[in-house]
Amino acid sequence: MRLGPLPRSIPIKITFTCTTALKTELERYAAMHAQVYGEPVDAATLIPHMLEAFMARDRGFKRIGAPKETE
Repeated sequence: MRLGPLPRSIPIKITFTCTTALKTELERYAAMHAQVYGEPVDAATLIPHMLEAFMARDRGFKRIGAPKETE
Protein backbone atom coordinates (compact mmCIF):
# COMPACT_ATOMS: atom_id res chain seq x y z
CA MET A 1 0.00 0.00 0.00
CA ARG A 2 1.24 3.45 -0.83
CA LEU A 3 0.20 5.10 2.40
CA GLY A 4 2.30 3.04 4.82
CA PRO A 5 1.98 2.91 8.61
CA LEU A 6 0.41 5.97 10.21
CA PRO A 7 2.60 8.30 12.27
CA ARG A 8 1.49 9.57 15.66
CA SER A 9 0.27 13.16 15.52
CA ILE A 10 -1.90 15.74 17.24
CA PRO A 11 -5.14 16.00 15.25
CA ILE A 12 -7.30 19.02 14.57
CA LYS A 13 -10.86 18.64 13.37
CA ILE A 14 -11.96 19.46 9.82
CA THR A 15 -15.18 18.50 8.05
CA PHE A 16 -15.65 17.82 4.36
CA THR A 17 -18.35 16.46 2.08
CA CYS A 18 -17.84 13.60 -0.38
CA THR A 19 -19.87 11.32 -2.59
CA THR A 20 -21.27 8.03 -1.40
CA ALA A 21 -18.97 6.24 -3.83
CA LEU A 22 -15.89 7.98 -2.41
CA LYS A 23 -16.97 7.19 1.16
CA THR A 24 -17.32 3.53 0.21
CA GLU A 25 -13.86 3.50 -1.37
CA LEU A 26 -12.32 5.23 1.65
CA GLU A 27 -13.88 2.64 3.96
CA ARG A 28 -12.61 -0.16 1.71
CA TYR A 29 -9.12 1.37 1.74
CA ALA A 30 -9.23 1.62 5.55
CA ALA A 31 -10.18 -2.05 5.81
CA MET A 32 -7.30 -3.05 3.52
CA HIS A 33 -4.88 -0.82 5.45
CA ALA A 34 -5.95 -2.49 8.70
CA GLN A 35 -5.33 -5.93 7.16
CA VAL A 36 -1.88 -5.00 5.87
CA TYR A 37 -0.66 -3.26 9.04
CA GLY A 38 -2.60 -5.26 11.63
CA GLU A 39 -4.11 -2.21 13.31
CA PRO A 40 -7.76 -1.18 12.99
CA VAL A 41 -8.19 2.25 11.45
CA ASP A 42 -11.18 4.16 10.11
CA ALA A 43 -11.39 6.23 6.94
CA ALA A 44 -11.52 9.54 8.84
CA THR A 45 -8.12 8.75 10.39
CA LEU A 46 -6.61 7.92 7.00
CA ILE A 47 -7.84 10.97 5.06
CA PRO A 48 -5.31 13.50 6.44
CA HIS A 49 -2.42 11.11 5.79
CA MET A 50 -3.68 10.42 2.27
CA LEU A 51 -3.93 14.15 1.53
CA GLU A 52 -0.48 14.79 2.98
CA ALA A 53 1.02 12.01 0.82
CA PHE A 54 -0.80 13.33 -2.25
CA MET A 55 0.48 16.87 -1.71
CA ALA A 56 4.03 15.65 -1.07
CA ARG A 57 4.03 13.96 -4.49
CA ASP A 58 2.43 16.87 -6.38
CA ARG A 59 5.26 18.34 -8.48
CA GLY A 60 3.28 21.45 -9.41
CA PHE A 61 2.58 22.23 -5.78
CA LYS A 62 6.23 21.71 -4.85
CA ARG A 63 7.37 23.87 -7.76
CA ILE A 64 5.35 26.82 -6.45
CA GLY A 65 7.10 26.45 -3.11
CA ALA A 66 6.30 27.51 0.40
CA PRO A 67 4.48 30.79 0.98
CA LYS A 68 6.72 33.75 1.67
CA GLU A 69 6.62 35.22 5.15
CA THR A 70 5.50 38.83 5.46
CA GLU A 71 7.10 41.23 7.91
